[in-house]
Amino acid sequence: MVKIGVLDYAQIDEGKNAAQALQETVILARLAESLGYERFWVAEHHNVPAFANSSPEVLMMRLADATSTIRIGSGGVMLPHYSPYKIAENFRLLEAFHPNRIDLGFGNTIGTPLVNRTLNENKERKLPYEQSVADLVHYLGGTMDESHRFHGITANPAIETVPQMWVLSASIKSAEVAAAYGIGYTFGLFPFIGPEKLKAGMEAVEIYRETFKPSRFMPKSKVSIAPFVAIAETEEEAEAYGKALDLWLLGKDNFGELKAFPSVDTALNYPYSERDKAVIKANRERIIVGSKESVQEALSELVAQFGADEVLVIPLIPNLEARKNAYRLLADVGKHI
Repeated sequence: MVKIGVLDYAQIDEGKNAAQALQETVILARLAESLGYERFWVAEHHNVPAFANSSPEVLMMRLADATSTIRIGSGGVMLPHYSPYKIAENFRLLEAFHPNRIDLGFGNTIGTPLVNRTLNENKERKLPYEQSVADLVHYLGGTMDESHRFHGITANPAIETVPQMWVLSASIKSAEVAAAYGIGYTFGLFPFIGPEKLKAGMEAVEIYRETFKPSRFMPKSKVSIAPFVAIAETEEEAEAYGKALDLWLLGKDNFGELKAFPSVDTALNYPYSERDKAVIKANRERIIVGSKESVQEALSELVAQFGADEVLVIPLIPNLEARKNAYRLLADVGKHI
């Protein structure tokens, strides 16, 4: 049986505010735990009006405090913007309070040009991504040596356990980095479109498996796949939720056009251009939409293609009750994949 986790965006539905959205994330984390999900991750987004979470580490502490067994993680920290040392301190602190329950998922996304400039206005340059990963591994694993440019420094608190580490990506290069440092590999199906990128992802996973080196963070290779999923009791209801996600994924004005995550009614009444319709048609290649039966079939096929150990579902659909129902349906789906 494939393990199932969830990635939450702390989305602000129409008629709700950011504080309510964050409380809904807590509710969903508790529900995921009660349903037997393996892990609950939260995304990092900046300057997106419809998403409330800009700091996964802070939200993770709240979620870990509100739960007791489910793994809590980031999906993921935008590593190019931050000091690996400070990330290591944050995640060691989380791990100290909640040993063997913390996941550090990270990626090399930089966001929009404005976000990138704002987060890095005083920096002359960024560290090379692989150097940042290496530093993070050393700080968290306590393996600094005298050859390192900052040898002698410790990421506090000094603790016995380490968080699980995961690279979030869809590239062969990132798969090689994950394998070299003995960390998990999460292939994002949701940002990408088309059979060629799917093929490249399967190649990346194969290389990752073949070259993986065990570490403190992960004794053996682990692969997860992360798709958008719009699921409901019936195909018709799922399709309605899928239309809301269709509208959202148009991403106009750097995802600033819509001040809240769209309802089904908003999606149905939106004045789509012909270009919008073409983009929506293309985007459907990165969304799984349907009832429990059809979603199970689609996920089973993807798991087989990638040889995935886990599925990290992203039920980005409007309305808390609809998301709660999606969690219940997906928990059952996970038992049959």
